[in-house]
Amino acid sequence: MAMKNQKKLVAAVVLAAAVVAGQWHHPDRSAAAVEVAPGAVAETDRSVMNELVAAFDRAEVAVQHADPDALMLFYAKGYNYHGLKRPDVRRVWSEVFTHYAQVMSKHVFTDLRVVKSGAGWKAFVSCTGGLYGTEKETGKSITIDNWVREVHLLVKEKAGWKFLGNVGGASPAAPPAGAPHHPLF
Repeated sequence: MAMKNQKKLVAAVVLAAAVVAGQWHHPDRSAAAVEVAPGAVAETDRSVMNELVAAFDRAEVAVQHADPDALMLFYAKGYNYHGLKRPDVRRVWSEVFTHYAQVMSKHVFTDLRVVKSGAGWKAFVSCTGGLYGTEKETGKSITIDNWVREVHLLVKEKAGWKFLGNVGGASPAAPPAGAPHHPLF
């Protein structure tokens, strides 16, 4: 009897995972690109979170229009993620737009920490999400990238919040000469 219940539990977990994966794999284009999890933001940081969400929303419009010029406005002048600089990210985005159509992202912010840095401000945003599209060659829907509890680092410049990179090292699975994970978001 215990084995039968265990098999039912495994089947339920697999089914639940499939449902969740299906929702992440095919996000609704009409849904907001960014969601803020309940309790993710202290009341004192709510205006900063609104500014950050607006910055990501502008980036999402550029992504959905496959517009690298508009998208690069989201990246800080000092962007440097494990040696990848703004021109490198522009090249990667251009490759994404060459190979995939209907590109879109989804972000769920779960934590925010804002700190004074010199004369300015930095924001550390914990995020789970993904980058999705359709292969131009096959028409197949695909997850281009995904991340779990990645910490996005943003800096406030004169023009608003800009993406500076992600906190943390490269994925341990990445080869030493390979690019680090998640340079785009």
